[in-house]
Amino acid sequence: MDTKLLSAVITAAIIAVALVLMWLGWRNRLKRQSDVAPLPAVPAETGSPAAQAEGQYVTTTTGGDWLDRVAVHSLGIRTNATLAVYPHGVLFDRSGAPALYIPAASLAGVRQESGMAGKFVEKDGLLVLTWNHGAHELDTGFRTRRAADKDTLQAALQELISSAPAADASSGK
Repeated sequence: MDTKLLSAVITAAIIAVALVLMWLGWRNRLKRQSDVAPLPAVPAETGSPAAQAEGQYVTTTTGGDWLDRVAVHSLGIRTNATLAVYPHGVLFDRSGAPALYIPAASLAGVRQESGMAGKFVEKDGLLVLTWNHGAHELDTGFRTRRAADKDTLQAALQELISSAPAADASSGK
């Protein structure tokens, strides 16, 4: 009996230490990333999307580093979401986390990958948007619920990205 109790206490202590270390790591990541500016506000009137799909918001990482998850502003939380592409930007409507809006002028690219920060799928199973936020380049991953939606979203995103610089040039920005 005593050895079983001792084993249970040791196991509970190891689990508690692991949880505390994970919490400390996340807290330190938040401190390191405190220079990331607040996210753009979601427009009051979004209009009709050019493309939209349900799926999973995977995470946001530092641009080019698929393992460096961004913790601030709830960007590191994996959740179900709807991704909608509008003429003015992209909206991730995330359940259980604040919506993420990326203005069209901030988008730098879109590509397909097989994984990022704890989520790995088949070849080219994730849609990854590269965008600029202040001094930071970020990559945001999305996994569509239906495979056919990925190509539709990617085409709409590429169209948005290619038209955004022309719109900025003509507006004198």
